[in-house]
Amino acid sequence: MDIGFGDAILVIGLLLAVAAALSGVMRGTVLSTSVLSVAVGIVLAEAGVVSIDVGDSAVVHLIELALILTLFADGLLVERELLRIHWSPPVRAIAIAMPITLLLLALIGKALLPELTWAEAFLLGAVLSPTDPVVTSTVVTAQRVPALVRHTLNLESGLNDGLALPFVLFFLILAEPGGNPGTEALRLLGEAAVGAVVGGAIGLLGARLHHRLPGGGITERYEGIFAIGLGLTAFGLAEVTVGNGLIAAFVAGIVLGAAEHRIPEAFAGFSENVSAVLQVLTFFVFGALIVATGYDGEIWPLAVFIPFAFLVARPAAVMLSFVRTGLPRPQKLFMAWFGPKGVASMLFALFVLKSQAPDRSTVFDVAAFVILASIALHGLTDTVGASWIERRMRSRRAAEDEGGHLGPAGLD
Repeated sequence: MDIGFGDAILVIGLLLAVAAALSGVMRGTVLSTSVLSVAVGIVLAEAGVVSIDVGDSAVVHLIELALILTLFADGLLVERELLRIHWSPPVRAIAIAMPITLLLLALIGKALLPELTWAEAFLLGAVLSPTDPVVTSTVVTAQRVPALVRHTLNLESGLNDGLALPFVLFFLILAEPGGNPGTEALRLLGEAAVGAVVGGAIGLLGARLHHRLPGGGITERYEGIFAIGLGLTAFGLAEVTVGNGLIAAFVAGIVLGAAEHRIPEAFAGFSENVSAVLQVLTFFVFGALIVATGYDGEIWPLAVFIPFAFLVARPAAVMLSFVRTGLPRPQKLFMAWFGPKGVASMLFALFVLKSQAPDRSTVFDVAAFVILASIALHGLTDTVGASWIERRMRSRRAAEDEGGHLGPAGLD
């Protein structure tokens, strides 16, 4: 920001205070802190109050830190029983829906933006393929939403952030002049594997040490801090060796949460507060960043690409991935809609912008507007969506009670 430290603290303090003060007003409405934060960032940037330097490493570090803690918290709070019993929907969403989404977005991107090379088109698809639980936090925490749906969306968004990174880096290598795609693909695959091993080891070690430390173990007050420390350690250890830090953080959360239940309970409130602060700051910076980069391309490609991403690519990918699962149609439609783009896509878009890809600005601009549209659309519909699926599932249960168990057609 091109303002002094005191001015920056003033803006940040007011932003956090206003977001917290309005949380009661926004609760139960179509508003969200994500929408508010982005809007404030855009307004203040347009007014010249703040100015974001795209090349500032602090911007990347802020978004990356938000992503690390979000991934770790997601893994830590995954229900162990659901992970063991209902593993099929999340795996399908990750292994089938994400690649299909990537492919569809790449194809439409190449068709609408012929100046992009095929590598850049697939890079755009990879940037926008992961989903984000932060934008629709109401959805993944609302008890009105069926537990299986919340679990699937939460686990999908947690895993696909880290798993999408190798694809982003691979297509980034293809898009840049020079480079050896075959060698880099093997390296990225190895980094993902090492990251998973490091994360699992740190999570297991933390769980084993929890009750074996001097003085009777960690006091309840510091359990949340201990958990965050393990998540950051997993990320850092993977990064300073040869691993993928994002995958390490998420796996560490899963293993720690599965092995030690007390930590997730103590960590929940602490992580929500930390994540809320980073969420507000990240979306604020992103709003200002959109103004800083601007957009000098044609509008019509965006007008086609954005609806395609939300109304065609994601729904088609999810519906195909859930074929023959027996999930009720309302649940499929709900998960098909709630595939928001957020922190991970922001970070990946910044990676592209700082690369040597010839059309990096175009890829960033398109991704930025898709993310902006997602924050608005999904942020404004999370509460409405939760109410919708609650009504649909209640009606379905009433119909089952009156007419007996629905057959396969009703489950489709």
